[in-house]
Amino acid sequence: MMKKYEAMAKLDLPEDERRWIAGLAEKLLEGFAVLNDINLPQAGDAAPPVPPTDALRDDVAVKAFARDDILAAAPERYDGYFQIPKTVV
Repeated sequence: MMKKYEAMAKLDLPEDERRWIAGLAEKLLEGFAVLNDINLPQAGDAAPPVPPTDALRDDVAVKAFARDDILAAAPERYDGYFQIPKTVV
């Protein structure tokens, strides 16, 4: 089984690591087998403890800063925009 997973992950593990990982995987599968044995037909649908609400605000454009205030700290500007060095040749 481990060789198949090794091939998928493109790994080449030493035999001792392969056995160690296989042991961990076996314990994991045993844990899931215990969960399969739990009988839950009496459990109803899960309901959230708090009803969901729309926590997002409306998307409204707000002018927070004046353009001149923002450009005041710019080292260089041109025609109301930041001026930066050409980056694409």
